[in-house]
Amino acid sequence: MSTLSLRIPESIYQRIKEFAQKDGISINQFIASALSEKISAFATKDYLELRASRADQKKYSEALSKIPDTESEAFDRL
Repeated sequence: MSTLSLRIPESIYQRIKEFAQKDGISINQFIASALSEKISAFATKDYLELRASRADQKKYSEALSKIPDTESEAFDRL
């Protein structure tokens, strides 16, 4: 486990403290969880960009052309 010294505005610290108390967790746990969520968002973005870079428009169009052109079920309509 690592230790990190961090300077943040008092207003943000108070909000962190408020939400951590509301959630019944420590400030440490709250910050670790928030950082994990942010890291997950960046990792997801990187993953999707990688997948998009491997995309093939021709193959996509071919796959779509195989789907029958039928009316959707009533429960599946907007």
